[in-house]
Amino acid sequence: LVAGQGSFAEAWAKATKPLVIVGEGAVSHGAAKSKQIGRDVIALASKLVTGANVAEGWNGFALLHNAAGRVGGIDIGFVPHNGGVCSADQVGLAGEGKLDVLFLLGADEYDTSAMGKAFVVYVGTHGDAGAHRADVILPSATYTEKSGTYVNTEGRVQLAERAVFPPGEAKEDWAIFRALSAVLGQPLPFNSLTQLRAAIYAEYPHLARIDQIAAGSVDDVRKLSGAATKTKSATFASPVADFYLTNPIARASATMAECAALQAGLKQAAE
Repeated sequence: LVAGQGSFAEAWAKATKPLVIVGEGAVSHGAAKSKQIGRDVIALASKLVTGANVAEGWNGFALLHNAAGRVGGIDIGFVPHNGGVCSADQVGLAGEGKLDVLFLLGADEYDTSAMGKAFVVYVGTHGDAGAHRADVILPSATYTEKSGTYVNTEGRVQLAERAVFPPGEAKEDWAIFRALSAVLGQPLPFNSLTQLRAAIYAEYPHLARIDQIAAGSVDDVRKLSGAATKTKSATFASPVADFYLTNPIARASATMAECAALQAGLKQAAE
């Protein structure tokens, strides 16, 4: 398609609002040498979009993430910077004894047995894999127990209001890190959710535009279309092993467990 070959390529080239949705399973590869595959997929997808007759203001490239907070995190630059590594590599470094302390912020999808002897601090809501590995557990609030700002897949900023209070000693995530910063002698410059939001809006003004979507930029997509290597073979797999058990909240649900069991039974019957 990128080379313009085939009958569908002709129809695609004439499209004014083409859309390519790339699933995270197509770009997430653990091994360092395999990460280039993910970059190649993004480069080819962006070339495919920008090679069409794209209408002004239309962004036809979308990356479908498998974690609810990832889009918002990327919006505020919550990615590895100079000297930093991705979360999967952090686990590897911990296993090699190169990281003394590892913070897991609701991170239960990693191989906890690979974390070696690192001191693990878990901030989360359910007794899932991360909590079982942790040396210290700091209980936080679920999405129904706190007010928050979320960014959905289409880039729309949304506000969620607290429905109930968190149980026991559980606290909202921002309050946990504000308290830790004070203990470390480096207090963060906010003492309330209102102050925190004001700081966020000052640094990232687009997050104050609630329920709005900024116009897409073809130029931004074009920046992703670097030179792609010719990978001869690549293995792609869905990051979702069980649709009903994709997160700690679902895994703690008896209803979801029953759905997963029924699905497994149907698969066995089909075989």
